[in-house]
Amino acid sequence: MGGAVSAGEDNDELIDNLKEAQYIRTELVEQAFRAVDRADYYLEEFRENAYKDLAWKHGNIHLSAPCIYSEVMEALELQPGLSFLNLGSGTGYLSSMVGLILGPFGVNHGVELHSDVIEYAKQKLDFFIRTSSSFDKFDFCEPSFVPGNCLELSPGCSQYDRVYCGAGVQKQHEDYMKSLLKVGGILVMPLEEKLTKITRTGPSAWETKKILAVSFAPLIQPCHSESGKSRLVQLRCCEHAELGKHGYHARFVSLSCCRGCFTAGSLPLDVLSSRNHVRVLIHADSQPRPSEREAWSTLTC
Repeated sequence: MGGAVSAGEDNDELIDNLKEAQYIRTELVEQAFRAVDRADYYLEEFRENAYKDLAWKHGNIHLSAPCIYSEVMEALELQPGLSFLNLGSGTGYLSSMVGLILGPFGVNHGVELHSDVIEYAKQKLDFFIRTSSSFDKFDFCEPSFVPGNCLELSPGCSQYDRVYCGAGVQKQHEDYMKSLLKVGGILVMPLEEKLTKITRTGPSAWETKKILAVSFAPLIQPCHSESGKSRLVQLRCCEHAELGKHGYHARFVSLSCCRGCFTAGSLPLDVLSSRNHVRVLIHADSQPRPSEREAWSTLTC
């Protein structure tokens, strides 16, 4: 799939072409696409093809065409603070763009079948956080990726505000995909050779819109173990304030100062991260312990 727009010389020119062809139609989506350089998610020897409107596959690594990702991002109607589930999260390219819109109070989960692709996605995510000149302009909802078959999510899995599936969904799995969605939520997936947007308007009410014709590899059916039991995928509880280690809430917080210093106050600091970002851990009860108040110091930007 792809080839709907002209190739670009760089990421910005590719986005200009997608805008001109009306695949990118909103400012939030445009900002996310410009902030994440598509070429950074290619293997080095294939980077020259990154700005063409074409899908790319090498082994288990796969990227859909830019026009497809544009339609997906627009159809999801993303907003800050939503929860997002990416089924077949692949390189993490889409999840990273989504995370820039969700902001620090969103939830950003990905399920990927291939463990080598998860490692690849983690490497690309780390590179983006460490090196992107755009990263400091956003409050980022960092994606987390778990291995497994997306058709084997644990029955206790929470529902999400937004769900995307990056593989062709067979008709018999349509209801399963719908069950992952909260009321008011939006599901985007390839269904019967059509990129399809499904909005859950009530407990048993749905609105369906066909967006465009697509050709996706189908979902891989689960392989059961020798015991005959399936291997359920465990996702963390889908709350907008995810608990990190030691029972704290993990957050990336952008420091607004360019020079001088930022006084951390009484919040417990965990890790100094990318340039003027820090990852802070906030108690679930929002009450830092006295010992941690004393441990805080002034951070120099």
